[in-house]
Amino acid sequence: KEDKTDRKFIHQGIAERNFERKFQLGDHVKVIGAELENGLLLIDLEREVPEALKPRKIEIGTGKLLESK
Repeated sequence: KEDKTDRKFIHQGIAERNFERKFQLGDHVKVIGAELENGLLLIDLEREVPEALKPRKIEIGTGKLLESK
């Protein structure tokens, strides 16, 4: 049985009639799956940050010391 303590909900609601609900997803969020289970629509989301926006490590080498005269 799946551990449900790590689930996060953006919206929870129950309706006994037809309805339509729209959500605006944030930047770089992709829908990776959806399923209808016991009358509940479950949507799996994944955040994909492009390489250009990820933090980079820049190695800084030691330089020559300048002597003052």
